[in-house]
Amino acid sequence: MSKVDSKSPKHCADKGLNIDKFYKKLYWSGFSFLFSVLSLILLVWLILHPTKPEFSLKEADIYQLNLSGPHLLNSSIQLTLLSKNPNTKVGIYYDMVQVYASYKGQQITVDTSLPPFYQGHEESNLLTASLVGTALPVAPSFGYEVGRDQTAGKLVLSLKLDGRVRWKVGTWVSGRYRLNVNCVAVMAFGPSIPSGPLSSKEGTQCSTTV
Repeated sequence: MSKVDSKSPKHCADKGLNIDKFYKKLYWSGFSFLFSVLSLILLVWLILHPTKPEFSLKEADIYQLNLSGPHLLNSSIQLTLLSKNPNTKVGIYYDMVQVYASYKGQQITVDTSLPPFYQGHEESNLLTASLVGTALPVAPSFGYEVGRDQTAGKLVLSLKLDGRVRWKVGTWVSGRYRLNVNCVAVMAFGPSIPSGPLSSKEGTQCSTTV
C-alpha cells in the first residue's frame, strides 16, 4: 500500500503567510530605494537651486516695416541676443526656441525657430535671428500708431523668445520648463526717411521668466 502524504490546513496557512511576508518585504524595499533616490535628487536640487538664464539685446535692425494693403504688414528685422548661464554647477538645455517681434501688443513677424543648444556652466552664447512677415494682418490703427511714434521721434518694439529649458546636474537632467524672454528695443525714428535700417544698439537687459 502506498503512503499518502497529506498536509494539514495549518501547514498551508503558514506557507501562504510566509509568501505574503516575502512580497511585503520586497515591496517596502523597493519603495525605500525609490524614496531615497527621489530624496537625493530633491536635496541636490535644493542645494544647487539653479538660477534662470540671463538675456540681453545686443542689436536690432528694422529693414522693412510697411503696409502692403489697408491692414496687411510686411516686415523684416534682424536681431542679436546674448544668452548667459549664471550657474556654476548647473548646465542648461534649450529646446524648441522661437523668436518673434511685436509692436504695441501685435505680432508683426512670424515665429522663427532657433536650433536647440546646450549651455555649460557660466557660458555665454550669441543668438542671431532674421524675423520676417509677409502680408500679416494688423489692426486698422497700426499705420496711425507708427505715424504717431515717428512724430515723437522713437519707435519701441518688443522682441520675444519662447522655449523650453532643462537643467543638467552631473548626469541628471530635469524635465522641461517653460522659458519666456522679453526684450525692449528703442529706436530713433525721425520725420525723414532713413537711408539705412532703424537700429537699436544700446544693449538693453531683457526680462526672463522660467
